[in-house]
Amino acid sequence: ASGGFGRRQGVHVLKFRMVTLAAYMVPVLLAVAGPAAADSIFDAMAKAYENNPDLNAARAGLRATDEGVAIAKAGWRPQVSGFAQKTTSKYDLNLQGATTDSLGQPVDDKKGFNSFQAGITITQQIFDGFQTLNNVRAAESNVYSERASLKANEIQILLSAAESYANIARDQKIVAIRKQNVAFLREQVKAANARLDVGEGTKTDVSLADSERAQAQALVADAVFQLKQSEAVYVQIVGDAPRGVKQPKPLSNLVPKSIDNAVATGWREHPSIVATMYAIDAAGFQVKSAEGTMLPGVVLQGQMANNSGNSPFTSLNDYASSSVTARLNVPIYQGGAEYGQIRQAKERLGQQQIMLDSARLEVQKTIVSAMAQYEAAQAQISAINVQIRAANDALSGVLEERKVGQATTLDVLDSQSRVLNAQESMAQAQRTSVVASFSIVASIGRLTVDEVNLKVAKYVPKDHYEAVKDKWFGLRTVDGR
Repeated sequence: ASGGFGRRQGVHVLKFRMVTLAAYMVPVLLAVAGPAAADSIFDAMAKAYENNPDLNAARAGLRATDEGVAIAKAGWRPQVSGFAQKTTSKYDLNLQGATTDSLGQPVDDKKGFNSFQAGITITQQIFDGFQTLNNVRAAESNVYSERASLKANEIQILLSAAESYANIARDQKIVAIRKQNVAFLREQVKAANARLDVGEGTKTDVSLADSERAQAQALVADAVFQLKQSEAVYVQIVGDAPRGVKQPKPLSNLVPKSIDNAVATGWREHPSIVATMYAIDAAGFQVKSAEGTMLPGVVLQGQMANNSGNSPFTSLNDYASSSVTARLNVPIYQGGAEYGQIRQAKERLGQQQIMLDSARLEVQKTIVSAMAQYEAAQAQISAINVQIRAANDALSGVLEERKVGQATTLDVLDSQSRVLNAQESMAQAQRTSVVASFSIVASIGRLTVDEVNLKVAKYVPKDHYEAVKDKWFGLRTVDGR
């Protein structure tokens, strides 16, 4: 018996220790495996900067453009080629029908010989009418233009990420508002039924409340659908599911004080305008390159060759040779193509100059529109705050009046509808204010990693350019592909 008691006591002690250990371990495990950290709007922008496939594709395009400089510089470098040639010849020595030679030996009237030549040729362009010089300058301008275009893409992706985040915050708030409305209307249905049971209400009141509740549930379903759509767009842009989205704040500290100041900054700094300016430079250098085809050119060529053979006609069957040739090419007329290319290059230069005006007008329009939206949204938020307070006060008053029979269920439902509309209008205005502020900063060219201090490794296009601009050979890309 005592042994059984000891075993039972041991079991109880073991259970106590396990419970005590669990009491200590559970909080620790919960702390370690706590809820996932919430993402701020800037976290979303940082993820999009790293993950967005369109942005990564634009970076790859810039790296390809970088190679254009090395390609253009090839015009200054020597061209080396090897060659090999084998010749087999047949000839007839029995021209007079003899069957033996002077020594009485039979004559083979069909003889032949083989020769083989191999060597190397080096060609160096000395002067090409400044075509290579202008091609290199045009390629460099294209790189700078593409860098600015990449920056414009980065700004657009960051803006899209911020907008998608703000859309989710708005949609989440609307879902919450509409769910609260459903709960409120359920209480109104219960209250209408209770009044009907005691003879103070009518079936009409019950039907009105129930109808509003059903409509509110349909609105909740619609809001949930809209939220899922916004989340899908977010994943497409950011590359990750949204986590803990909260109502963001506008970028008020980066918004210019006036439209004139914003437009001046945008014209000076917006990357789409900068890209077009560099494109104009590139087109100008292409005109000069095309004009260079009309100038003389000087080429220096050296060749070394080794010859071997068994010709009976010469004793120089095996010999080596070398030569150096300087050639002056003076273009006179190439069928008119050179003139057409010059005119074509000039037209493309004119096209780029016109596109600069278009880019400036587009930036100006975007700035003015975004500034107007931001100011209107700020004014709406102030007005809607007053509206929400007044609507809630009116609803409270109508509920009290209904208790004493001075208001109907329809009056309550109308008051609740005004509260709901005001709250949803606030959610929309807050979203507009945030997106408009980010749009303003983007339209002046300052929605960048540095300006908004994103916690992300910055992509530096210059690194790849410096690695490839002077490469003479090599098949692998900088990253080893």
